Amino acid sequence: MINKYKGCLLGLAAGDALGAPVEFRSLQKIREEYGKKGIADFENWKGFKAGSYSDNTQMSLATAVGCILGYQNWRKTEVFNTVSMVYRKYLEWFKSQDESFQRRFPGNTTLSALESGQMGTTAIKINNSKGCGGVTRTAPVGLAFPNDMAFREGVKFAAITHGHPSGYLPAGFLSEMITHLAAGKTLRGSIKLSISLLKTFEGHEETLNKIKHARKLSSVRKNADKAIQELGGGWVGEEALAIALYCALIHENDFKNGVLAAVNHSGDSDSTGSITGALLGTLHGKEAIPKHWILKLENYENIIRIAEDMFRLFKKGEMLSFDKYPS
Repeated sequence: MINKYKGCLLGLAAGDALGAPVEFRSLQKIREEYGKKGIADFENWKGFKAGSYSDNTQMSLATAVGCILGYQNWRKTEVFNTVSMVYRKYLEWFKSQDESFQRRFPGNTTLSALESGQMGTTAIKINNSKGCGGVTRTAPVGLAFPNDMAFREGVKFAAITHGHPSGYLPAGFLSEMITHLAAGKTLRGSIKLSISLLKTFEGHEETLNKIKHARKLSSVRKNADKAIQELGGGWVGEEALAIALYCALIHENDFKNGVLAAVNHSGDSDSTGSITGALLGTLHGKEAIPKHWILKLENYENIIRIAEDMFRLFKKGEMLSFDKYPS
């Protein structure tokens, strides 16, 4: 099972790094530059070397560490308030954006929400944004918490910066899906289980309809480029989730082609690649990810270490060093 934890974090980072060079480009432009199959490997982008990831992975790792800190603090104090720890890690990330090497083109919604000094919630909304920045950072939640709890915590973490239901409900949905995949469930089975809780939330209709549309498209013979275009560009939460689900479903047994399908489209390629990578990486584990991608991936050893620590803490119940994760 530890390989599923590694697969989740490495998979999301790999999908992110593959998509980052072609974000904002049309599919036509992508194919003009990289050939008829589109981008197929890590490439340099905007001053960063091949294998460098974007803010999606930076914030996903912040989420992972925030979950570790929150859980360890609960074990020590019996006070459960993981969202505060995650918010703290997001603020630390925000402060790091003053450094040119750290700034990986994050969304304006996330930046302005964190700059405000207020922590958004589903009750006290920080804005009305449904940008995909909420869902792209919550896959690690599914490695930390079980089923319904993963969904609810994922919603809380996304609502810190995104106030529209379609900004935070996809995050909860993805979080619960990761929990089921890590436990050995199938993709379609995980989708079905996660839909049950989604339906109980106010404002779920838009997200649910996109999920159903993605699932339906994956079951019919249809040109993948046209299917993805039909689902949208991935700039908003429900579209990013739907595109990732579609690509994962049509390449259920093939991590490489799943993430390549998710990044080769006219839209938010790094975000859709990241979510797809998290899904297929968790489903199949680290061994499904091409080894040369892992070795070229920025900070891959640190990503593996965080995955191992999450497994030790959340699955084996081992407390981690407070020197390593000070609360």
